[in-house]
Amino acid sequence: MTSTTRSRTPAKVPMRDFSQSLPMSLLRAREGVMRHFRPSLRSHDLTEQQWRILRALAASGEIEVTELARVAFLLGPSLSRILRDLEQRKLIARHLLKSDLRRNIVSITAKGLKLIEVVAPSSEAIYGEMTRRFGARKLAELQAMLHELEICLQAMPAEDGDDADAPPDNSPA
Repeated sequence: MTSTTRSRTPAKVPMRDFSQSLPMSLLRAREGVMRHFRPSLRSHDLTEQQWRILRALAASGEIEVTELARVAFLLGPSLSRILRDLEQRKLIARHLLKSDLRRNIVSITAKGLKLIEVVAPSSEAIYGEMTRRFGARKLAELQAMLHELEICLQAMPAEDGDDADAPPDNSPA
């Protein structure tokens, strides 16, 4: 047997068990949720990130690109590529702010809103089934608790001094 196939005893580390890692628990829950939404998004030729952008734009109207990156939790380089793709598909429109030509403003187009209308029934059906299985009260409590956790952690200084509002780097602790 090689060292990679041999049964090993878990290492004793001075921290909580991996199964109790909050970032991992949140990632597992996110994956559990998203695996139900991905097929619908794929069937409409959308990625999760594109959908987040379209939803954010539908909710906010016109928005500056850096603010869109913040609300959609996307890094700038990824956002630039995604915006380019959505603009080519005529789902969004971009223009420069007249008072400050360094600022790019993004909005959803009528075609983008129509796509949301097409995807919405599938999305709402998934939410309906999740609500039926998990319970409306528990789902509302979970969302409230996650929001409360987010607010609480915003006030907690990051160990490395990173901006608390920066998009995640997807590296769980």
